[in-house]
Amino acid sequence: MASKDVSESAIDAQIHVIRGVSVMLDFDLASLYGVATGVLLQAVRRNRKRFPADFMFPLSAQEVTRLRSQIVISKVTERRGGRRYQVNAFTEQGVAMLSSVLRSETAVRVNIEIMRAFVRLRRAAIVSQQVMALVEDLSKRVDVHDAVITDIVESIRQMVEGPGSGRARPIGFTADLERED
Repeated sequence: MASKDVSESAIDAQIHVIRGVSVMLDFDLASLYGVATGVLLQAVRRNRKRFPADFMFPLSAQEVTRLRSQIVISKVTERRGGRRYQVNAFTEQGVAMLSSVLRSETAVRVNIEIMRAFVRLRRAAIVSQQVMALVEDLSKRVDVHDAVITDIVESIRQMVEGPGSGRARPIGFTADLERED
């Protein structure tokens, strides 16, 4: 259950997949924790050893551009306002480590909700994989059934049409043929 301050859907919407990893961006985390982005990043800089590359990584210019088209991020190159530093992405482990760096009650409460959101995301991914496997299995079965149904329809069509008119003469004896001796 989400805390009073932060809803599950608000957290879920802020989890992005970048470089094949589920992450949250520094400014989203700062907003959830109720601190300025600079304050969050300063706490990270003071405890840099706690955030190896698999916990936190800076986004490339291309990644920021792609994100800008999906969500609202101010331009990095603006002289007034906007960001003056790189956007950082925190993996689930990085978010967990933030709880040891940011020691406020809000940070602890929000961090619990974020961890629950990552668990929901993992469960949804597992269910999605299971559903895709079932769809693939059904697709294969349908392909086999389609081939069998096509054969049945063709057999029925041949039975309904009867013997073709392409034969030169009927098989067996007929009364209308006279023999000349």
